[in-house]
Amino acid sequence: MEIILNKRYEMEIVFEGETHTLCNVLRSILMEDETVKAAAYSIDHPIVGEPQLYIRARSPKKSLIKAAGTLIERCDEFRSLIESA
Repeated sequence: MEIILNKRYEMEIVFEGETHTLCNVLRSILMEDETVKAAAYSIDHPIVGEPQLYIRARSPKKSLIKAAGTLIERCDEFRSLIESA
């Protein structure tokens, strides 16, 4: 992960070695946060491009940390559901 823009209300991050999977779920969770004005990602080239996530929020870093925590909780819940089946 490399932060390429870190301003008060904006943040851009490149996720090296990742695909749509991580960025799409983070974008989706970020948009559930009322303090997030925009969250989007792009991949310049489907084979060699690295995903770049853009966040515009009251506090982009805090919103990203919160989204990561939510993702962990949801994955743990999913794992529990599978194990109990």
